[in-house]
Amino acid sequence: GAPSDLCPGHSGVFQEVHKAECHCINGTEKVRFVQRHIYNREQYAIFDSDVGHFVGYTPWGEKCARHWNSDPKWMEYIRGFGDSCCRQNYMIYAPFSVERRVHPSPSQSLPVH
Repeated sequence: GAPSDLCPGHSGVFQEVHKAECHCINGTEKVRFVQRHIYNREQYAIFDSDVGHFVGYTPWGEKCARHWNSDPKWMEYIRGFGDSCCRQNYMIYAPFSVERRVHPSPSQSLPVH
C-alpha cells in the first residue's frame, strides 16, 4: 500500500483516469472522439462522438452520464471536441507521424521458426 504520510485517511492507492482518444479515418474525412472515464482500472463512463452522448457502465457511471448529458453547454463543447482538437492536432502531427511511416522490408521482418 501507499505510505501512510501520502494519504493518511486511506490505506490504499486510488486511481482516476480520463483518457481522450482521437480516431482519424482516411485522413480527417471521418473523425471520432472517445473520452473514457476510469476508476481503479474499471471504465465507468464513456463519451463516443459516434453515439453523441455519455454512457454509464456502472451505477456511478450512469449517474455521472446523466449529469453530464443534462448540461447543454458541456455537451456542445464535448461534441465539438473532435473537430476542435482531434482534426486540428491531426493536421499538426500527420506530417511527422502518419506520412513518415516506414513500411517493413524483408530485412525488418521477424524470423519465422
